[in-house]
Amino acid sequence: MEVEETKCSSGYGKPPWIFKGSALYQFHLVKSEIAKAIIPKEFRLVEAFGYTLGGFFLAKYNESPFGTFDELVVIAGIVWNPPTSHAWAARVYVNSDEACRHGRKEFGLPSQLAMFSKSIKTKKLKKGGNGFLTSNDVDTYVKTDTHVTEIAGPRTTNLYDIRLTSREDHANITALKMNPLQWMSMGPLIHMSLPSFSGHTEHTPHLLKYSCQMEW
Repeated sequence: MEVEETKCSSGYGKPPWIFKGSALYQFHLVKSEIAKAIIPKEFRLVEAFGYTLGGFFLAKYNESPFGTFDELVVIAGIVWNPPTSHAWAARVYVNSDEACRHGRKEFGLPSQLAMFSKSIKTKKLKKGGNGFLTSNDVDTYVKTDTHVTEIAGPRTTNLYDIRLTSREDHANITALKMNPLQWMSMGPLIHMSLPSFSGHTEHTPHLLKYSCQMEW
């Protein structure tokens, strides 16, 4: 199997390219039969009991080589390539023309243009008590909705509705209204390497191997 490491051929300088913002990485089990229909035949799927590990990566970048943009990556599953395993992206959606071209050309990703819309709603629920409510007697829940719509010429197609609910205090609610994805970055600093394969697309027919170094 012939695999090429990513090389620079654009006007954004040499890798590594730096992206800064907020992100959510959600893991999901995917049926092996579904993943195998998407992943190239030469890969061996990492699976157990009829399932592989997929999920999605939702990000809002405040800084990148081509400015701010949103991205949704749908992971079909994990493939084995000794000495380690790699993720395979089945779908990639961005709301930036430059990010779309860069993803297709440099990373061999199946990038498509899409619209991202977000809304935040807060709801207060009574905990229970003696009838005299104080701030300690009420729980506040924050619901964040992200809607992704694919753009294909004059047509648009509704794709995903991602709804997240969390219990927050007043300070965090104020911050969330300013940045809908800011809650994702709350917590200890995390370092993670995500080795990935891509390619087999109209724009990049050969396979590419690269790694994303992520810090939260």
